[in-house]
Amino acid sequence: MRHYLDHAATTPLRPGARAAWLAASESVGNASSTHGAGQDARRLLEDSRDRVAAVLGCEAIEVVFTSGGTESINTALRGLWTARRSGTEAIVLPDAEHHATIDTVAALEREGAEVRSVGVDDVGRIDAAAFGAALEGAALATALVANNEVGTVNDATALSAAAASAAVPLHLDAVAACGHLPLAFRELRGEAPQGAGLVAMSIAGHKIGAPVGTGALVVARSALMAPLLRGGMQQRGLRAGTQDVAGAAALACALAETAAERENEGIRLAALRDRLVAGIMRSVPSAILLGDPDDRLPGNAHIVFPGAVGESLLFLLDMAGISASTGSACQAGVAEPSHVVLAMGRSEQDARSVLRFTLGASSTEDDVDAVVAAMSDAVARARR
Repeated sequence: MRHYLDHAATTPLRPGARAAWLAASESVGNASSTHGAGQDARRLLEDSRDRVAAVLGCEAIEVVFTSGGTESINTALRGLWTARRSGTEAIVLPDAEHHATIDTVAALEREGAEVRSVGVDDVGRIDAAAFGAALEGAALATALVANNEVGTVNDATALSAAAASAAVPLHLDAVAACGHLPLAFRELRGEAPQGAGLVAMSIAGHKIGAPVGTGALVVARSALMAPLLRGGMQQRGLRAGTQDVAGAAALACALAETAAERENEGIRLAALRDRLVAGIMRSVPSAILLGDPDDRLPGNAHIVFPGAVGESLLFLLDMAGISASTGSACQAGVAEPSHVVLAMGRSEQDARSVLRFTLGASSTEDDVDAVVAAMSDAVARARR
């Protein structure tokens, strides 16, 4: 039996989303066509957009369907930078962002952008004061709602308010947070000036039980953003191309279901996570939980196992039928230390000795107990 504890990487397709996806796939119309079949597809597409907007707390017209979090993040960052005010080059970038953000900003830096780094504290939380201080005269800023590796929740309200006060457009990466935290775009935006404050927010479908290849970018009406893809005026011209009606329907279904279940599911996952952490600490007393011990995503347990390389642990657990993650990036086949753990001020050795366990809708006590039972032997063998 395989025990899957890597839901932050991707989580199983929800039955409701699968049904919505398959039903919508029976439609043959292009949502941009004017004939009856096209208009049937358009109605389903716009109904899905309405449902997504209701969960994310925005206007339907502000929802841009994408192929997932990476496209959403690229569209937001490159689009905002391209449309920036003349003479503004700086991008405010916290140190522990996802690589979809880091790599996009690195590409913009090669095109002339100035990067202003902002540190995180020892639990991986963005320093709100430093973030605010870095905003003056910036072209744009970006930040995670919750850290995808260690699970620490950032103060998105404070970050959004700081960007609004500085009249700087802000993108929030809500990919890891979606389904676990309330995401009210309009409330987070508040009374921000036109084109500034929170103007964009990214989510990915496969993190919440929608199909891989689905996602959305919320773009405020007032945002100044250049399109990444051109070739049509679909979705306010921000994302050209024939729209994926079936993907939109599945995403809307998954979002609605996660929103309805979020409170109770959060309690259940937090209890499973606490059981997992307590069991690991009993079996491996030297293990260290990273991230905020309380204000974190409910299904996330990110743990350092001193003296044991994460890649070795991952292999040993996989042999025992357990799926987890090292939480580190792999570039050109070479495992790298976690940049998030390094940003938190820990050693390179620690950054190579981490595992991330993430729980989701299909997780059970049996999954947790299987990890606890296998952990002591895996760590001992990895250390050898």
